[in-house]
Amino acid sequence: MSDAHGAGRHNHEPWFSRMIDALEEQARAQRTITYAELAEAAGITGPHRIHRLTEALEDLTTRDHRISQPLRSAVAISKARDGLPGPGFFQHCAGLGLYFGPDHGPQAETFHRLELNRLFVRYG
Repeated sequence: MSDAHGAGRHNHEPWFSRMIDALEEQARAQRTITYAELAEAAGITGPHRIHRLTEALEDLTTRDHRISQPLRSAVAISKARDGLPGPGFFQHCAGLGLYFGPDHGPQAETFHRLELNRLFVRYG
């Protein structure tokens, strides 16, 4: 974990710090951002850009959890899921022991809202 912003397989990418800056900007504004908008803001180009973005978000989630911080990745949502992150967000959080439930529905919505609230308080 050498990078103060985050760590993992993508922290050497030139777009990684721009992704984090965009997430933190949205958190300060108390807004969410879609994966496509975040990829654009970070300047991620090429094939599989959303896949690379979601891997980087998982890395960031792991790092934030390890240092007991609100999950900055909660700001990123899927355009197709009515304001929720993709299933991978919930599955990754479950793997970290942060969440125990389905990747959709009221329980997922509550977990996401609570995590957003923690983040908005931190960056507010």
